[in-house]
Amino acid sequence: MMRWYAVHTHPKGERMAIDNLARQGFEAYLPVYSKKRRHARKTDYVSSPLFPRYLFVSMDPEVMRWRVIRSTYGVVHLVCHGESPVPVPDGIVEGLRAHEDEKGFVQLDMPLPYKPGDKVEVLDGPLKDLTGIFQSVSDDARVVVLLEMLGRKVSVRLPIDAVGSAA
Repeated sequence: MMRWYAVHTHPKGERMAIDNLARQGFEAYLPVYSKKRRHARKTDYVSSPLFPRYLFVSMDPEVMRWRVIRSTYGVVHLVCHGESPVPVPDGIVEGLRAHEDEKGFVQLDMPLPYKPGDKVEVLDGPLKDLTGIFQSVSDDARVVVLLEMLGRKVSVRLPIDAVGSAA
């Protein structure tokens, strides 16, 4: 029965391993996401492995010669328990593929339970117990909340987990 198995690769060797596994007739899958990169005052997005140094290979260990995976260029080892490979739980790879966009990137965005204008409360930090108005999500895993402090409205960036719905 065909199942997915995890393969451990050399550092930054995922793409080399996937090419060599494909040459040997294995179906391999490397989930990637679009990573924001800043360098020399420039910001761009690059393709980055979702699980660095790991990829998935589909095989039937009862029928296929899976031991050749261990000697494939770019591969460190196949994840095993003792001498037998350990299958990835059913639905994991299919779930990752279902969350890919048209470019093949796994979408990591979590839907927030807040909409702009919702009343929120600060749950942690020096501004704890203050209530404000949810404005937006900033690009660095923080939210922008409008708080009333010192008689005026102040826009504050807070970690996403430091904010909760106000009753």
